[in-house]
Amino acid sequence: MSLYVDIRKKLGGFTLETQFEAADGVTGILGASGCGKSMTLRCIAGIVKPDEGHIELDGKVLFDSREKINLRPQERHVGLLFQNYALFPNMTVRQNLMTGLKAEKTGKKEAEIRIQEMLEKFELKDLEKHKPAELSGGQQQRVALARIFLSSPRVLMLDEPFSALDGYLRWNLEQELLETLKEFGGPTLFVSHSRDEVYRICDRVCVMDKGSSSPVIPVKQLFEAPKSRAAALLSGCKNFARAEVKEAASADKPGRVYVQDWGETLTFTGEHGPDTEDVRYVGVRSHYIGLMGAKEAAAQPENTFRCRINRVIDDVFSTVIMVRPERADTSEESRKNHFNRIRVETTKEVWRDFCKKEYEGRENPQEDIWVHINPADVMVLR
Repeated sequence: MSLYVDIRKKLGGFTLETQFEAADGVTGILGASGCGKSMTLRCIAGIVKPDEGHIELDGKVLFDSREKINLRPQERHVGLLFQNYALFPNMTVRQNLMTGLKAEKTGKKEAEIRIQEMLEKFELKDLEKHKPAELSGGQQQRVALARIFLSSPRVLMLDEPFSALDGYLRWNLEQELLETLKEFGGPTLFVSHSRDEVYRICDRVCVMDKGSSSPVIPVKQLFEAPKSRAAALLSGCKNFARAEVKEAASADKPGRVYVQDWGETLTFTGEHGPDTEDVRYVGVRSHYIGLMGAKEAAAQPENTFRCRINRVIDDVFSTVIMVRPERADTSEESRKNHFNRIRVETTKEVWRDFCKKEYEGRENPQEDIWVHINPADVMVLR
């Protein structure tokens, strides 16, 4: 099966303009709060009507503004799990599940069989007489999922299903959900603002930024070779600076990019980045930046430059060193956007050993340091 979405919707000063296709498996929709992720799901489900566009599920048109087609939610066979699960508070678990069969023409005997199957499948048999207020967050989610599956959905949509749960419960429910998604088999849309969830759960991902969607790509490509600053930011990159490509990279030759905010020209590899004229930024992941002393830096000058240590932060499982390049741009724009500083993250052991070697054991020095960036780790971004 496949789901095709190409819609536009204007709400006040916000415009949703999204286009993507999702096949079997799990497609993530990744974006910051307010970027249009939930609105996209509601348009697909028929809860919100787009201003224009086309939605098609496995050859069946759900919405088409030109042909004036707009199927009712009950006719779409789309299962949407809301953030708050949307259970009826005055109904028991069994009664909530029965509502999932309303759109189906199911006899009493068959309905009872299916209810029992879902109670068993989602481990709810001892809770069927409980109301939502008497259930934990995880139990409420299982009831909501069971209700969705009773409606025989052709596509499953999950709107930040773990956002209301604590870390330990979130992890356990994630493992349960993965098993459920494997059994479902059809297209699943998984909305999240968490890159970690998307990486673990999804096969492909569509990044949304301020109402606009990017093409669907394999999840690993988002982390290994994002093409935009928005995508790199959502994938966890924390170092960005304005840049201009001076020489494009090819399959057998690195490129050169001038990084204005750092006052440095770096080499980079990867001919699969955005077109040269579209590049506006570079991005470098904190844990890919190496630290060097003066002697080592002199022996390896490519993509190595001197910085000043501003602050050393002892994090829970790592050490973060905030540095400012020696030739950093001092303009207000550079400072305000944090373009002229670099975050370096390393293990506590590596930092301790480095300080013993370079700073006589002082772990919070306010001195010069050289950083090195492998050309393969320089991301050129639009």
